[in-house]
Amino acid sequence: MTEPYVTAQCGMAKLRAAIFLLLKDAPAEGLRNVQIGKSLGIYCGHVGHKGHVSRTVLALMEAEGVVEQDAETERWRLRENAQLDERN
Repeated sequence: MTEPYVTAQCGMAKLRAAIFLLLKDAPAEGLRNVQIGKSLGIYCGHVGHKGHVSRTVLALMEAEGVVEQDAETERWRLRENAQLDERN
């Protein structure tokens, strides 16, 4: 049971890192979920649920204090002094 868990956690860490790198090089105003998801090829989903993969990872990163969303524009950006925890 350990190997599947470790494999899943490695996958999540790679998704977080990809979003981190994308936002690091994004314009100052940030990117919308759709832009992030489509840029990384993870925006697709089953009917009525497009964008859930990228949105879920963004929510995890927000809880960790790495990213923030502008409520008005719905754009995501890295928080000031944000660093991706390399242990994740």
